[in-house]
Amino acid sequence: MAINLTRREFLKDLGLMGVGVTLAPGSVTNASAFGEWDREKTSAPARPPWIKTVDKPTTEINWEQMKRYDERNTCRGGLVKYIGQEKLDAWTKASAAALDKYLKENKPGYTLKDVALQAASGVGSGPQSFLGPSDKEIETPEKRGVSKWKVTPEEAAQVVTAALRHLGAATVGFVELDPKTTEKLIYINDPDGKELVFSDVDQPAETDKQRIIPRKARWVIVYTVQMAREAMYRSPTILASQTTGLTYTRNRNIQYRIQTFLRTLGYMGLAAASTNALGIAPAFGVLAGLGEMSRYNRLLTPEYGPMVRVFPVVTDLPLAPTKPINAGIMEFCKACKICAEACPTKALSLADEPTWEVQGGWNNPGHKAFFENSVKCREYQRNVAGTNCGICFGVCPFASADKALVHQIAYSLIATVPAANGIVKAMHDLTYGPVDVNGNPMRSPEAWWKMDLQDYGIDTTQGRKDA
Repeated sequence: MAINLTRREFLKDLGLMGVGVTLAPGSVTNASAFGEWDREKTSAPARPPWIKTVDKPTTEINWEQMKRYDERNTCRGGLVKYIGQEKLDAWTKASAAALDKYLKENKPGYTLKDVALQAASGVGSGPQSFLGPSDKEIETPEKRGVSKWKVTPEEAAQVVTAALRHLGAATVGFVELDPKTTEKLIYINDPDGKELVFSDVDQPAETDKQRIIPRKARWVIVYTVQMAREAMYRSPTILASQTTGLTYTRNRNIQYRIQTFLRTLGYMGLAAASTNALGIAPAFGVLAGLGEMSRYNRLLTPEYGPMVRVFPVVTDLPLAPTKPINAGIMEFCKACKICAEACPTKALSLADEPTWEVQGGWNNPGHKAFFENSVKCREYQRNVAGTNCGICFGVCPFASADKALVHQIAYSLIATVPAANGIVKAMHDLTYGPVDVNGNPMRSPEAWWKMDLQDYGIDTTQGRKDA
């Protein structure tokens, strides 16, 4: 059932539901704030006014307890450690069988056209490597007969942000590496087993066993790439999962291009040698202020909700760090629980508060979170869905993040009036209806093919900073 409310009706309804609070100047009831949200305006603020920068992230961190993590312990590549080879082989066969069955049944979201789109989403990407383009491929400042680019860290951050936005990134932030804290977010080993080593050398290098990061490379560029919201609403089908593949495909191009950009300026750009390599991207995203951690233990952004993937690049170009944010997201997640309730295997935590206690070796200790049971998650993906699922992303109230007035009011309430979190959740349930958690997509896959979709299925007007 769709609900259409005017501004006055929506605010009146909130009053009738007992919000009973006075909002601060510049908050949801402020007329000038409403003006910023009018869809017909030709300009947009860099970020909504209720997103506050803070000195510490909303996720509590114990840096003394935290240690560098081996990526091979995740359930992405290390699942065999937790279930054994025999069960892994059975799950792999079950996944292939499920996809074959759904295709032959012509199940919506798994039809031949959906499979064809998935195949198309994974091709045509550029190379992905730790070092980026070779010296033979780059016209360095030295080759051009000029000095390397030198500006203030603040100007460098502005220019890198502009470049990445132009190349396809959604949001951009920066983190400075510290051996006692943030350096611990760089993996000990990449997915392929190569060790990531910090060394007092002048240039990065890669050997058969190691990837060497010069200690003078002290800055991490962190950026997000959007996933298609309407496709993800069709989770857990192939139609939904292909947008994840497309996002990683798009990022391989973005990564290679930002590495080229940095090398042409005279600096190194060290990035993931493969999918989910180099470092704990969501953690870097939190520290860079791109979002907060969520109940499903992933980055949740104010602009795009969960509909992003996060990527880090290490560089020796000095960059002004960006601060973490508090947009009320973690507090909202404590009250919401929609994703955990919708999870078919109950792999997500239903606890009222995050905890320091991890659920398994696939979690990295040292921070307080709603830790998930990744084995249960993978079991559903392999044995039932045959895909990477994504239901928790699709049902999240922040998945509808856009500039529609009702959503902006809701997000402002989340950030400024924690007592209204239950009301916002109820509004989401009423507007979007119940979710089928039995493997049926939330919205019709067939209807997706008839929609008037945006380029890549994403909204490029948000997160825009006007000149």
